[in-house]
Amino acid sequence: MRAVIQRVKRAKVTVNGETTGEIGTGLLVLLGVGRGDDEAAAEYLAAKTAGLRVFEDGDGKMNLSVTDVGGAVLAVSQFTLYGDVRKGKRPSFDEAAKPETARALYEYFVGRIRAAGVRCETGRFQEMMDVELVNDGPVTILMDSGKSF
Repeated sequence: MRAVIQRVKRAKVTVNGETTGEIGTGLLVLLGVGRGDDEAAAEYLAAKTAGLRVFEDGDGKMNLSVTDVGGAVLAVSQFTLYGDVRKGKRPSFDEAAKPETARALYEYFVGRIRAAGVRCETGRFQEMMDVELVNDGPVTILMDSGKSF
């Protein structure tokens, strides 16, 4: 699984003009599921996300997690994180998981974030979404479960 995690002041996702998820201070997580990913990968990324210390403490050091600051997570499924452009100019998505597998693991990830005590809003799986955010910092972290085991 791959995640692009952005520390945000606020973020919102809409589908056809309807807001499906919205947060204030917290983390926007763009989540891609790859072939061969499993619940262990989702568990790993959810635990890392919930505990990620990217919020500043009183000394200005990134030492606090989203839980510590009372923030939330907005999780948006994004299979394009598995786009491979090494050959040609049009991305290949061969390494992305099939939709049914990706949906189950995306939902599992969301469930694990919530189980960690973090409010988690979502986009809508397999829909065209408009994502708005105010990146705080900017702070952007890339995580890949395959490079972590």
